[in-house]
Amino acid sequence: MNIEAYTRRRAELARRMGTGVAVIATAPERARNRDTHYPYRHDSYFYYLTGFTEPEAVLVLVAGENPKSLLFCRNKDIEREIWDGYRYGPDAARAAFCFDEAYPIAQLDERLTDLIANQPTLFYAMGADADWDAHMMAALNRVRAQVRAGVHAPGEIRDIYAMLDDMRLIKDSHEVEVMRRAAAISCAAHARAMRATRPGRHEYEIEAELLHEFRRAGSQFPAYGSIVASGPNACVLHYVSNDRRMADGDLLLIDAGCELDGYASDITRTFPVNGVFSGAQRDIYQLVLDAQSAAMTRLVPGASFIDYHDAAVEVLARGMVELGLLPGTYEQVMENESYKRFYMHRTGHWLGMDVHDAGEYKRAANWRKLEDGMVLTVEPGCYVRPAEDVPQAFWNIGVRIEDDVVVRAGGNEILTAAAPKSIADIETLMAGALEAA
Repeated sequence: MNIEAYTRRRAELARRMGTGVAVIATAPERARNRDTHYPYRHDSYFYYLTGFTEPEAVLVLVAGENPKSLLFCRNKDIEREIWDGYRYGPDAARAAFCFDEAYPIAQLDERLTDLIANQPTLFYAMGADADWDAHMMAALNRVRAQVRAGVHAPGEIRDIYAMLDDMRLIKDSHEVEVMRRAAAISCAAHARAMRATRPGRHEYEIEAELLHEFRRAGSQFPAYGSIVASGPNACVLHYVSNDRRMADGDLLLIDAGCELDGYASDITRTFPVNGVFSGAQRDIYQLVLDAQSAAMTRLVPGASFIDYHDAAVEVLARGMVELGLLPGTYEQVMENESYKRFYMHRTGHWLGMDVHDAGEYKRAANWRKLEDGMVLTVEPGCYVRPAEDVPQAFWNIGVRIEDDVVVRAGGNEILTAAAPKSIADIETLMAGALEAA
């Protein structure tokens, strides 16, 4: 773990705050049923500033002439460690994660009252969590109750998430390296899934191959529910049942990525279950691949976020007309937006600690400009459901191709380039797997 990266982020946040106090809590544990919990996953904002992964923890950051960071966490408890595993405790956490001070979480309320007293601004994400909203209002009221003693409460509450979103949008070298490793694991998982796919198997069998490779390579979690969608299911954007038996002649769309050390990868590949694209499948696949290539050329610092989506749409709309999916001319299709019948989502999103990562896409009425160090996905698609006015050869063909890209002034880095993507590479890989079976 690169502790310096976390201390540097805390110092930068304090600088941006100017004066005041920020309070950022990690995620609570959640019960799945009765006394069984969901696997625990920290809050991304909290982790971004601390690197600390235990539940029941809060960061308090004091900005001003003498900035300091305080961690509140669970006490060291040897008996609980027998049941639940190692916990740092305040003293070890302070030393290991370079906090200025650390205290038991039970002392938070008492100390928080003193920490926010006489501060001009409280930086807090109001509305993000109702329980914490009540907690923070109680702390403010305790301070307000001391007004006759000459104590004043913060006169302003500012959204700390908005400030952190701007920081999280630009990835530092530590973050990119983790994302590079996460992408490598996911690329290997997609190749493994291709080798395991053949007619007669179920979608969940292929999902199991993905999950096996994620965990085998050290990933802690899938970054999101894996989409393993064959045949008509590939035309359902967020299909997650993964229970259909795959048939000869189907395409299989897999949208899956792992999470490694708090950072997500996000890859989509589409390929024929029998290893060979049919004519119509090949036409749609190449169209989407061409759209992705066009989008990639627009990913340069200074370009508008929407530019690469517009480039993908232009290619897709022209192709839909040429293939007979849509009537009219390209100009008519663009004007009436009929292309949205087969392509209804954006061409990408920010990527980082969250698969749909933090950060605004527009400022005021203007799309955000791309900057060196931003990471985003590039994922055009085309989804053709059966309809009387659509050539039958294209029915139930759903194709999406998605890669993760670091925007760089000197040339972008495609983190997921190792996942087979060209028609030739996919067919060669699958032919070898079928021969070896």
